[in-house]
Amino acid sequence: MKKILIVDDMIVTLMMTENMLCGHYITFCASSGQEAIEIYHRESPDMVLSDLRMPGMSGLELQQTLQKEMQKTIPFMFMTADHDEDTESMGFENGAMDFIRKPFRPDVLLRRVANILQTVDQIEGLKKHASTDALTGLLNKASVEEELRQVCSQANGALLMIDLDSFKPVNDIYGHSMGDKLLMSFSDILRASVRPDDVLGRVGGDEFIAFCHGMLDEPGIANKAASINVNVVKAARELMGADMSIPIGASVGCVFVPQGGTDFSVLAKKADKALYEVKQNGKHGFHVYNEEQEESAAQKSASLIDLETVLEERSPGKGAMKIPFEEFRVVYRFLKRTLGVFNKSVSLLRFSLPKGTTSAKEEAFLSMLCSTFRGGDVVTKNGGQILALLVNTSFPNLSHAVNRFRQNWKEQYADLDFEYDWMVLEP
Repeated sequence: MKKILIVDDMIVTLMMTENMLCGHYITFCASSGQEAIEIYHRESPDMVLSDLRMPGMSGLELQQTLQKEMQKTIPFMFMTADHDEDTESMGFENGAMDFIRKPFRPDVLLRRVANILQTVDQIEGLKKHASTDALTGLLNKASVEEELRQVCSQANGALLMIDLDSFKPVNDIYGHSMGDKLLMSFSDILRASVRPDDVLGRVGGDEFIAFCHGMLDEPGIANKAASINVNVVKAARELMGADMSIPIGASVGCVFVPQGGTDFSVLAKKADKALYEVKQNGKHGFHVYNEEQEESAAQKSASLIDLETVLEERSPGKGAMKIPFEEFRVVYRFLKRTLGVFNKSVSLLRFSLPKGTTSAKEEAFLSMLCSTFRGGDVVTKNGGQILALLVNTSFPNLSHAVNRFRQNWKEQYADLDFEYDWMVLEP
């Protein structure tokens, strides 16, 4: 129910006006401007119905004082027995939404109050529509950045840049409708991970930004990032199935405020640098911007041996390399580019297991394929299909490799056959 603050120094008029409105609205009464200010701060009414001429503080002065203190336009309607048009004009210039002359009929008062509240609701609806992202309901880029400029200049806390990792393959494999569903679920996860007074918005396709008031410790950021990652994987599997193999996750870049500054533009760049650090180190985690570390890193140049250590494969096993589908796409594109340079053939194979095959058997299939193929080959899982890239393999050798694998597979899973097709990549 809407709340109305009624202000009049004449107690009889105050009681009569409250009696007209109390059956339709929650009402608060004040007999002076100062009392009205105290009630407004405590109750936050939806509009103020005030007598125009009062001793001490007039209705116009009350309106000006409240709007200056609250830093916003407050819906005001004035009651007056004054027929001076200049006074009425001054009220409208000051932002009054309506005047009603004493004495007034209850039905006229109710209709005018209802009109004001309806207008306010419409204005607020338009403001909300203009400031929110249509898909997620979060603040859009322009609105969240405007709010964060003010927040970062005044508050203590953490500014977070948050990316939904591996989002593009969702659109590519499952379609944009599924991508939208995942974005909405991710937005709900982020909304649940911040408090009501924190700021949260969407600044790009899969990019989000948040400010968490009072959060100034790295363990708190670590816990938040871990929780987001667990929940987004859970949501993705609920949407796309338990066999979803896309490496969904979230990367979080953080800078503390005011330690990192108070200018939003500068802070955003620092949080973005922290986010880049996460992206460069495997994603699905967090990094807190540190001025000293950033300067030290900028001054260092790694030797080739150090660089090789960073680049080389950790604990390489025997047989083909098993990699996520997103990395498989990169290898595919690289090999496709080099076909005309090195004059080596590359074959793309696709294995299809029967519908209803369990995830455990799919993983067993993938592992056996890795152990059967060579170290220079690459395999991945994409939904219910297994893909492989075989380098420098002619048709007879490819056929022999698949037949050898089929024989090994039948020895353990005689009741589960598979189909495959293949093609030779062209430059």
